[in-house]
Amino acid sequence: MQKPTEFVRGQVSSVRDTVATAAASAAAEAGTVSDTVTSQVGDFIRAQRGAAQVSLRELARAAGVSNPYLSQVERGLRKPSAEILSSIARGLKISAETLYEQAGILDRRSGTAGTVAAIRADEALSERHKAVLLELYETYARDAAVSAPMATVPTRTAPFTATPSTTTQEELA
Repeated sequence: MQKPTEFVRGQVSSVRDTVATAAASAAAEAGTVSDTVTSQVGDFIRAQRGAAQVSLRELARAAGVSNPYLSQVERGLRKPSAEILSSIARGLKISAETLYEQAGILDRRSGTAGTVAAIRADEALSERHKAVLLELYETYARDAAVSAPMATVPTRTAPFTATPSTTTQEELA
């Protein structure tokens, strides 16, 4: 027969193992999500750097971060802070909001991705103009989504046409 202390020790060990396994599983799952986001923002930065035809060193210098650190961010090995993302965005001449969305810090704006991408890619617009256009576009898209159910209200099928009056001066008198 087991002593009560041995039984309790066995139960405690069993619970510890179960909790440790669950914690390791949760940490691995959270790490996978975080790694995916980190890799996604790194891929996005690399793509934007390529589109701007800026070398890694030039971007690191413009952003005020070290070359190795920026390289690690692009490869998904480091998760940059919001401040670093802002510096990188300034170096790429894109809005920090764009990088925040890629990093999962901000929720993605509503609207079609193509329209949003076209506004952000337009080199003729300043960052301020892009931000204003995106805000307006989001407002219109939201209003259209709200008024879409109202579009089912029946409307006149025949357009109203006004016929010119043929009333003469004599009829008016």
